[in-house]
Amino acid sequence: QVQLVESGGGLVQAGGSLRLSCAASGRAFSANSMGWFRQAQGKEREFVGLISWSGTTYYADSVKGRVTISRDNAKNTVYLQMNSLKPEDTAVYYCAARTSYSGSVRETEYEYWGQGTQVTVSS
Repeated sequence: QVQLVESGGGLVQAGGSLRLSCAASGRAFSANSMGWFRQAQGKEREFVGLISWSGTTYYADSVKGRVTISRDNAKNTVYLQMNSLKPEDTAVYYCAARTSYSGSVRETEYEYWGQGTQVTVSS
């Protein structure tokens, strides 16, 4: 079992930055690949980015160049640094864990999910 708790969401003006954190407990964190997803009101949840156990990252085109995912295995934490935020980035952001060394863009391939943290970007 893996428990995930996101934090760091909030209200920010367009062009600003936020760093979300996802603290994991339970199964060996370093063996998990981690993903970030988001769900805007009235829309389906969508992939944002992932980081594999080895630190390889991959991002959705909609956020590429504006976000960076990193992980600190000593702290069992993964981060989502978001810069140049836009109003369309407003959503609930979720982290997810996949008990695999490789990540996935498919939310169905993640076994564990956090409760989500709200990010609101004002124009």
